[in-house]
Amino acid sequence: MTTADPTAVRSPAREGQDGLQRVFSRPRWFRGAGRDWADVWRYRELLSNLVRKELKVKYKDSVLGFFWTLVRPLLQLLVYSVAIGIFLGSGKQIPEFGIYLFTGLVAWTLFTDIIGGSTGSIVSNAGLVKKVYLPLELFPFSVVGASAVNFVLQLVVLLGAYVVTGTWPAPGDLFLVPLALLVLVLFATALGLILAAANVYLRDVQYLVEVGLLLWFWMTPIVYDWTKVQQNLQGAHEWLFQLYMANPMTNVVLAFQRALWPGGRTEQGAPFYYDGNLELRLAVVGAVSLVLLWFAQRVFARAQGNFAQEL
Repeated sequence: MTTADPTAVRSPAREGQDGLQRVFSRPRWFRGAGRDWADVWRYRELLSNLVRKELKVKYKDSVLGFFWTLVRPLLQLLVYSVAIGIFLGSGKQIPEFGIYLFTGLVAWTLFTDIIGGSTGSIVSNAGLVKKVYLPLELFPFSVVGASAVNFVLQLVVLLGAYVVTGTWPAPGDLFLVPLALLVLVLFATALGLILAAANVYLRDVQYLVEVGLLLWFWMTPIVYDWTKVQQNLQGAHEWLFQLYMANPMTNVVLAFQRALWPGGRTEQGAPFYYDGNLELRLAVVGAVSLVLLWFAQRVFARAQGNFAQEL
């Protein structure tokens, strides 16, 4: 043999026989995806344990525990409510401005928790990656599970806001919440898998993600209403508005606002109510996200062979 095969190692069972045993071969693009997902399903009990580990480690030795999950969105809500709602006067224009803000923030927080946590999930579990075999997709998926638990806790705060204000969302639009949530999770998980793999090879990725999410936040109608973008991009810049509306998180946030913001009821004549076909838009984004998830998993599967070496 004149060249060494980088995907082969000496087999302990054939010690002294100059035998090499292949332990990893780069998977093909269109084969093996079903086997990989089946492998993840077989390890579902381990996945649930990893989710619990994510939740416990995050608040280990913390006095307030899971309450810290609510601190960031509540602090953001307070800051934006004062700065934008009072000082800039948006609170006078948008009814139930606090709930309007929180419906967008709760969706955005879930998105950033999945993206940010998934990006560093392989690196932060380097010890397990190098020592034992398990489907490495479990680490980003455990972040998704832990983020979903935090999301449910934040919805309790939103429920409390309804009780305090005495206003409730229209039941006819509530079906948009699970649809938008599914789209968000599919899209964020796909990005998380790609970023988790990239971060193993280039640690600057985690810092680029922080900057990218900050820019993305302001390109999503959370602290302002979408009509301002439409008004400023009319005419020659109409294509920019269509590009803005193609942002998956724009559609998710608009769906959350329509479903969970009491001030968005059409019968109240709220000017910031988005009356477009959100069901169709979310279906399209969901289909694209599903394809992206398949692509992300194949990229992850092809890259994971060198994870242990890079770590």
